[in-house]
Amino acid sequence: MAASDHRDPAPRRRPWQWEEHEWRGHVERVRAGRSLKPAAWPQGARAAVALSFDTDHETIPLRDGQTGPGKLSQGEYGARVGVPRVLALLERCSVPATFFMPAVSALMRPQEARGYTGRGHEVGIHGWIHERNMELDPKDERDLAFRCADTLERLSGQRPVGIRTPSWDFSDHTLEISRELGLLYDSSLMADDDPYEIVADGEPTGIVEIPPEWIRDDDIYFEMDRYSPLRPHGMPRQVVGGIWRDEFDVAYEEGGLFQLTMHPHVIGHRSRIVVLEELLEHIAGYEGIWYATHAEVARYAKESSEASS
Repeated sequence: MAASDHRDPAPRRRPWQWEEHEWRGHVERVRAGRSLKPAAWPQGARAAVALSFDTDHETIPLRDGQTGPGKLSQGEYGARVGVPRVLALLERCSVPATFFMPAVSALMRPQEARGYTGRGHEVGIHGWIHERNMELDPKDERDLAFRCADTLERLSGQRPVGIRTPSWDFSDHTLEISRELGLLYDSSLMADDDPYEIVADGEPTGIVEIPPEWIRDDDIYFEMDRYSPLRPHGMPRQVVGGIWRDEFDVAYEEGGLFQLTMHPHVIGHRSRIVVLEELLEHIAGYEGIWYATHAEVARYAKESSEASS
């Protein structure tokens, strides 16, 4: 091709250059639909409490190609020390929980996956190796999601009905894949405090969202990285006994859902597990609390909405 025939590709249009149908299309692709907050929780409970633990273990450094023993040992702490502490606390308090488990974590420790379901807890999808699904092409994202579901079913004895995407990333194809999997719920989007139905391009999907939020996630307060400025910026009692306690108190006043996202390698340390136990003691002091897995909350919210419509 002659130099005079060379054409540069058309420059990418910037968001401020978009037509209304473009920005509106992006916004409306995946939205919050009708609220699924029930008029009342089971047995007349005033509020629902849904605890969750993302059992990432070694998958985050492995995902990033960090294979040094130092980083991997931090993940090993979660499985070796954090998980037993978490399970013991849940047993003492008679509280069920949902464990979102990367398939690689389950493959490394099949007895752990089976131990969750054997104790009456739920196991949910959390990626294959905590991959960043925003960086995957649709075929790879779909393949990994189906492999995760099959692996967790085989190892835990329970077919997952819910997903929390790694890092709560949500690609243009995540919802379609979740629908193809026949999932009951997602727990990655943050458009409400209480359960809602996910809408795709204006159409209800039937999938329930159990919304997390970064302020109800232990990692953002307590994580650190020795090679970056990232350092813990919250004392355990300031976070668990302050922010999270206030989140619960208002959820109780509103008759809504109190949902927490935690990680065994983060919350499982001594100074943190003790204040989590104090929070559970605080919650137990209220009358009318329904403790449930994410699947139980999603199922009840959906069934209640259908019964009232």
